[in-house]
Order: sequence, then C-alpha cells, then structure tokens
Amino acid sequence: MHIGSGLNTVSSMYRQQKGNNMKAPASAEKTFYTAETPKVYQIFTTDNMLWTGGNGTGLSYCLKYADDSTDENPVVLAKGVDENGKEFEQRIYINDVNPSNATVVEMRALEAHYKVEKQGGFTSLPLEAGNMGLNDRRDFIAMFKKSIEDLNKLGRFDLSLLWTKSMDTYLNLPNANSKYK
Repeated sequence: MHIGSGLNTVSSMYRQQKGNNMKAPASAEKTFYTAETPKVYQIFTTDNMLWTGGNGTGLSYCLKYADDSTDENPVVLAKGVDENGKEFEQRIYINDVNPSNATVVEMRALEAHYKVEKQGGFTSLPLEAGNMGLNDRRDFIAMFKKSIEDLNKLGRFDLSLLWTKSMDTYLNLPNANSKYK
C-alpha cells in the first residue's frame, strides 16, 4: 500500500464529511487552511531573521532588518499573520519605540535588536504580552511593575529579580530617555 494514496483518500473523505469547507492554500510555503484552525504564518528561519514566533492570540510573525536599515536608524521589518488570520507587514523604527506605549511586535523588535536577555531562555517581556493582538498598545513598564509586585506578594523574589532585570534593560536602552521612565 502506498502511504501517499492512503492519505489522499483520508483527506478526500474528510473534505466530503466537512462539506468541502476546506480551502486549498494559496502558497503551501506560507499558509494553510482547515475547517477548524485559523490561517497561520509559517515561519522559515533564515540567517537574517532576528526573531520568529507568535503568541496565544494566533498572532505569528517574523522579524528581520529592512534593506534600508542603518546603525544610526535601525529599521525592522515585521511580516506575518495577525490574530484574525490577516496577513500584515510593518516597518518598525527602533529609535521611535517607546516601551511605555508599544505593541508586542515593537517590543519583540527591541528585544531582538538589542539582544535583550530572555528570562528563562524564553522571553524578556511580561507574560501578559502573550494575550496581545497585533495593534494592541500597552505600557510594558507598568506591566513589568505589576508582575514584579505580584511576584513579591507571592514570595517569589527570585522571579521578581528576573523581571526587574528585564524592565531595567528596557528603561536603559540607548534610545530610552527620561520620558519613558
């Protein structure tokens, strides 16, 4: 028995059972569709990628430097799919990102550009960033402070110190000035 033909049969039966609601992907390299899952941006890592991933909302994207990025004016290109399955592409001007009023994509660009140490090897951002959509803006400094306060109440001073270190890193970035603090 040929495995490929068996899978084709199962796939065909599934489409019939679902009333042919499944769509074929426009590009098998970028997206896929099923009856139960939203569109997902599949990220293929290359040497020039700064960051790839997503969060719990369905937002998935990759970051790389734009062709016109310079040391004086770093520009990061974000490309992916938002929490609603809509493709997006954004230019992020690193020198203009304010951690007190930023999107999760902007903060990931800062994290990648400045090579901010990831706490536990996973993230340098507050855990609430995992619930943010593409255009949601938050005060990440306030989010850090709340997490630190909560961890101190729980007696988790070890974790509190890790998040304090992350917050201090963002407060002391070269482009951070007194208006961010």
